[in-house]
Amino acid sequence: MEKRERLGSRLGFIMLSAGCAIGCGNIWKFPWMVGQNGGGAFVLLYLVCLLVLGLPVLVMELSIGRAAQTSPLTMLKRLEKPGKRWHVHGPAALIGNTALMCFYTVVTGWIICYFIKFLTGDFQSLSYAGMTADAPANIGYMLLTVALGFGILCFNLQGGLERVSKIMMTGLLILILVLTVRAFTLEKAKEGLAFYLLPDFGKLDMKVFAAAMNQAFFTLGLGVGSMAVFGSYIGKERSLMGESVRIICLDTFVAVGAGLIIFPACFTYNDGNAGAGPALLFDTMVSVFSNMEGGRIWGTVFFLFMTFAAMSTVLAVFESILSMVRDMTGWSRPRGCLVCGAGMALLASTTALGYSVIPFHPFGENSVFLDFWDFIVTSNLVPLGALVYTFFCCTRIGWGWDGFLTEANAGTGMKIRKWMKPVFKYLVPALIAFLYVYGLITYSWG
Repeated sequence: MEKRERLGSRLGFIMLSAGCAIGCGNIWKFPWMVGQNGGGAFVLLYLVCLLVLGLPVLVMELSIGRAAQTSPLTMLKRLEKPGKRWHVHGPAALIGNTALMCFYTVVTGWIICYFIKFLTGDFQSLSYAGMTADAPANIGYMLLTVALGFGILCFNLQGGLERVSKIMMTGLLILILVLTVRAFTLEKAKEGLAFYLLPDFGKLDMKVFAAAMNQAFFTLGLGVGSMAVFGSYIGKERSLMGESVRIICLDTFVAVGAGLIIFPACFTYNDGNAGAGPALLFDTMVSVFSNMEGGRIWGTVFFLFMTFAAMSTVLAVFESILSMVRDMTGWSRPRGCLVCGAGMALLASTTALGYSVIPFHPFGENSVFLDFWDFIVTSNLVPLGALVYTFFCCTRIGWGWDGFLTEANAGTGMKIRKWMKPVFKYLVPALIAFLYVYGLITYSWG
């Protein structure tokens, strides 16, 4: 059996894991979710969900991965007790990661397109409706995204994925600081920040709570093994609670930072139109940069920042898919990348063509393939997968609390304490189950 690859440094693990968490969920989805769910009220609930639900599940995923030393496809099988069938979740992890990339690669393609258009100065006619309706552009930029992602993964773990992730994450953090400083100088920055950061408790309800939980899990990439695979690439020198806190801090810094950039700009140049939904990034921000002095330069910097964030997640999830496929087949990295890339391009074509060529409306006339894939992942596989990992780690019929605790606390750093056990074992699964059912009941099917 081929020896499992290792990341070269702790910094590589933090950057790569944070890169998996940081992406379109932070910078495309989070701001428009904030805009549609009460501004600061949603931000507050999101932060609570990250701490109470996201952190425990992240620790569990990383622990399972590090203990199993294999891909998400067979992790639970390696750790489960004789006669148990936890391993049936393995294929769900592969399906979940693949379904996520079926729409994520297309959205990333849009972002790369906008970056190129701003870089060349040809951005005046850009629009969300125009982009989604342009089938050749959708296909072309999606294929570019897939080719870039699997092309980098053809190289060994340290020389390809780890090295590129360090560069992109460093660039991303620098760019967000530059853009935030610029946003704070805008004329109506105060009004935008007030909408974003001051909670209106009158807008808090269970629907907002469910949306905040799904967003917290979505942005961290939890429930489908995307994070667990990176646990399998590290040693036991550091405990996993502390590493998880660092990953969440970086993820939150970028998500909150995206809002600090977008909402002051919206209120200054777009009359505070923060509730534009998925088009917020692609219509509103074009309007902002079109009216801003030096808008071409700032737009180029902004969409470069977006490209780094989106590609960091694409690379991380592609690595998870590749790891599972290689576990099944024994293929080399290059061969696995070629086959996975071809399959991914074919499946993602449904989203790329779903706005114009393929008439598929799963939840009403305004819904498309992107909504279908997002529903499968965000509303179902992510929370259900999180429940599986929670029960597996915290119950006797699974791995068990003692086995999980030993793995999570191995090494130096922050530890899971005894008083946390009821939170992990009872509070987390109860909240996930309740909010999952509530989210389905209140889901907008029309």
